[in-house]
Amino acid sequence: MKLLAIDTTEDSCSAALCIDDEMLWRFEIAPRRHSELVLPMVDEVLAEAGLAVRQLDALAFSRGPGSFTGVRIATGVTQGIALGADLPVVPVSTLAALAQGAWRLRGATTVLSALDARMGEVYWACCRFLNDSMVLDGEERVGRPDLAIEALDDACWGAGSGWAVYPDLLLQSTGVSSQRVLGEQRIHARDVASLGLVALLAGQTVAAEEALPVYIRDNVAEKTARP
Repeated sequence: MKLLAIDTTEDSCSAALCIDDEMLWRFEIAPRRHSELVLPMVDEVLAEAGLAVRQLDALAFSRGPGSFTGVRIATGVTQGIALGADLPVVPVSTLAALAQGAWRLRGATTVLSALDARMGEVYWACCRFLNDSMVLDGEERVGRPDLAIEALDDACWGAGSGWAVYPDLLLQSTGVSSQRVLGEQRIHARDVASLGLVALLAGQTVAAEEALPVYIRDNVAEKTARP
């Protein structure tokens, strides 16, 4: 199976190509340069593999939650490529992709993923490793970091920018050990690709026009109260 994945959710930008058990990728921390970098990254991994887009089986993208602009870029680029090549698409949760990265890096099997949502809030979800991949254990939510639910178990890890921005509040509210926090971990397209491949093999794809972003929160900017 051949699957291409992209991520532009936060300050990093990445593309990954999964060919059966082989993974090729490009990754760069480059705030506000996602639209400039993502297509060249796609071209590079395809060229390295000697493949054309039409030879792929599917595309995967990080569909949110996360930066509104970043999620829109990933969605738009994926839709454009998929429509042009008539390929199915796998939308992948950014929070599940974070958890997949924690498993890849540290062998974590339960993860509380948290992304900085600005406005004093975090996007968060609990994830559990089942059948060779991370899955959401409950709903994705947005809220104050001091109100996040408790960790799934005593071995639960924390991953994502929310842990870097609100470490004390999340540690107190969740019960996760400070020794199991990956606050600097970023979403990586290789983890989006891994989850995308599992979904592809399970037949969980959508048409390009149905590949939509997931924001969770509708308010883009904080409203200022007037006296």
